Amino acid sequence: MDCDVLTLAGLWNSGPQHWQTLWEARHPRLRRVEHRDWNNPQRDEWVAELDAAVGACQGAPVLVAHSLGCMLAAHWAASGSPLRAAGALLVAPADVEAPSYPIATNGFAPAPMTALPFPCLVVASTDDPFVSRERARVFAGAWGARFVEIGAAGHVNADSGYGDWPEGERLLLDFCAGLRDA
Repeated sequence: MDCDVLTLAGLWNSGPQHWQTLWEARHPRLRRVEHRDWNNPQRDEWVAELDAAVGACQGAPVLVAHSLGCMLAAHWAASGSPLRAAGALLVAPADVEAPSYPIATNGFAPAPMTALPFPCLVVASTDDPFVSRERARVFAGAWGARFVEIGAAGHVNADSGYGDWPEGERLLLDFCAGLRDA
């Protein structure tokens, strides 16, 4: 990994067997954006925490987001920050407007539906309990992202059998290489 990467975990902070956590352990350039409160996320606070983490990077980082972290990336992009990301890998974006979303959305709804100002890739499952395949495709279209459907993968987390997730790591490495070659 030869670029700065910030991981944006979702609600409750990805656990010890989540692919984000495992990738961070393997790649020293991957760094998690920390939040004061992982259980009751407030959009403005999380956006400010992400902005501070981006500002601490040497250059524009690649964002690797999961679930609510995808909505965080979209809200940060729309926040007017002068800082930039090089790109974003957005995995299993949580639909904060759906009845299946597990907590109050605290400012994350409605989901931003404007193009993100950096290249992005949305990765989605066909049976995610927190976003329908169709809605994930709508997010990708609105954000100007390439869309990759990976089949029945649940919420693409450790509970769904996606702990280490080497295919996702390959997607990230290829995505970073594409950014470098562009």
